[in-house]
Order: sequence, then C-alpha cells, then structure tokens
Amino acid sequence: MGYSMRGQESQTRPPIKPPIKERDEDPEEPKIDSKAVLEANQKDIKKNIERLYQLASELKAEVEKTDSVQVLSVIMIKKAEEIEKLAKGIRSRTIG
Repeated sequence: MGYSMRGQESQTRPPIKPPIKERDEDPEEPKIDSKAVLEANQKDIKKNIERLYQLASELKAEVEKTDSVQVLSVIMIKKAEEIEKLAKGIRSRTIG
C-alpha cells in the first residue's frame, strides 16, 4: 500500500490567502482626527489617574484605621479591585 504522504499533506493545509490590499479611501467616510483622539485619550487618562489617586488615598486611610490582626474588610478588597481595574485600564490606554 504505497499511499503518498504528500497528497495527504496538501489536503490538510489551509488555502493560501491572497495578500491584503490597501483599503481605498471612501470620500463619504468621515476622516478620524488622530489629534482629537489622542487629546481625548489624554483627558481620559488624567481623569482615571485622579480617580486612582482618590481610591488609593481612601484605601490607605481604611488600612490605617483597621487593626492589623483583623481580616481585611470587604470595602478594602473592593477598593483594591477597583484600583487594579483602573490601573490596568490606564496602562492599556497609554500603550495604545
């Protein structure tokens, strides 16, 4: 039984896709102002950093008034989670 592996390999390979052509610009499509987008991102980042600072300050105050032998309160855990979420959002916006 002399089956050729070459014939089987060609059947299992995905088809070759043609190269992606550059998109023709549609004159009716509104152009995106990259400067405006960057400015909006910067404002959003600043707002999120201010919120991050506020939450971190609140968490710090909560930790200072909590006895160190007690279990962390739910409020502290929620604030820490919100801080983490905000920090990740800021990081993803700054990276791009």
